[in-house]
Amino acid sequence: MRTGVLIACALGAALASGPDVYRWDLPRGFPTPEVPAANPMSAVKVRLGRFLFYDKRLSVNGTQSCATCHKQELAFTDGRAFGLGATGQSHSRSAMSLVNVAYSAVLTWSNPNLRSLEEQALTPMFGEHPVELGMHGRESELLARLRQTPVYGELFPLAFPAVRDPFTIANITKALAAFERSIISARSPYDRYHTGGEPAAVSDAVKRGEAVFFTDYEGSCFRCHGGFNFSGATRYRGRGPLPVEFHNTGLYNIAGPYSYPQPNLGIFEYTRRAEDVGRFKAPSLRNIALTAPYMHDGSIATLEDVVEHYAAGGRTIESGPYAGRGSANPHRDSRMAAIVMTEQNKRDLLAFLRSLTDEALTHDERFADPW
Repeated sequence: MRTGVLIACALGAALASGPDVYRWDLPRGFPTPEVPAANPMSAVKVRLGRFLFYDKRLSVNGTQSCATCHKQELAFTDGRAFGLGATGQSHSRSAMSLVNVAYSAVLTWSNPNLRSLEEQALTPMFGEHPVELGMHGRESELLARLRQTPVYGELFPLAFPAVRDPFTIANITKALAAFERSIISARSPYDRYHTGGEPAAVSDAVKRGEAVFFTDYEGSCFRCHGGFNFSGATRYRGRGPLPVEFHNTGLYNIAGPYSYPQPNLGIFEYTRRAEDVGRFKAPSLRNIALTAPYMHDGSIATLEDVVEHYAAGGRTIESGPYAGRGSANPHRDSRMAAIVMTEQNKRDLLAFLRSLTDEALTHDERFADPW
């Protein structure tokens, strides 16, 4: 705790001598993230958000923090097929990576309306379906806990100097959002090869795999995982709004009223349009080797199996309650198609995907537990 107070005091001294300007550490090819005018970035706010992110006081029973489901060493995922809340409730989906979330045009696997990190932070704290941190109805208790913590007595006033009482739920979410926006990943071997002036950073297999990934044919990987973030639609400063796409990749094709197992029906949960069953967000492929198991429900265990799924144009499940041929799903994305790939192609593609791992991210002190 004393370390936290000393850090906060040092920040206070810095603020006394000049404005608290946040400086993005962005590599070539990475645009500046778009930041809401109501929540400008500052170094002290990011610091506050980091403390809050790792603080188990944010859970009903003091057992979990945001970092419980978003572990730095796993590229801010948790290695589970399904999340697990503070009260022991199992969730129906896996925790998405927070890496480069500052560029995400839409948040979570399948909510087309959730586009603000500040708004999203309310869900794990106060959501009831499912229960995550379990603080619904305990807002006053949460604020009282934070007021009693010395490091927050320093950091909240520094982060929000314009208000008389900075201890509010809105300011908690603003600080968390600021910290999450700071988690930028761009130091993988692939990045060092392309923009870092290190021609030997990747192997020949990676270079061949890159060619497989970007080859322009029906079913090409880059069609859904494109751009500098290898993801769906991105947003950043100076770029206008883009349509956000969700995809049914033929993961399931079960019998019954829906082709995907409930409750994971994709954006259909919001649109109620039959063609939206099974449509989920295309996440970033950066650090994909660290984020197993895969898909929204963690139902594919390995990266090798993910490649097989896409090469087949959809997953076939031979027996059991989820039996069906995913490639025949009536609402499968039109860009999904079986791809003729040799075993060498697959090995090279896997090498390319693994070259997107930013090892420095996993032990970067800027994102580590400050407690």
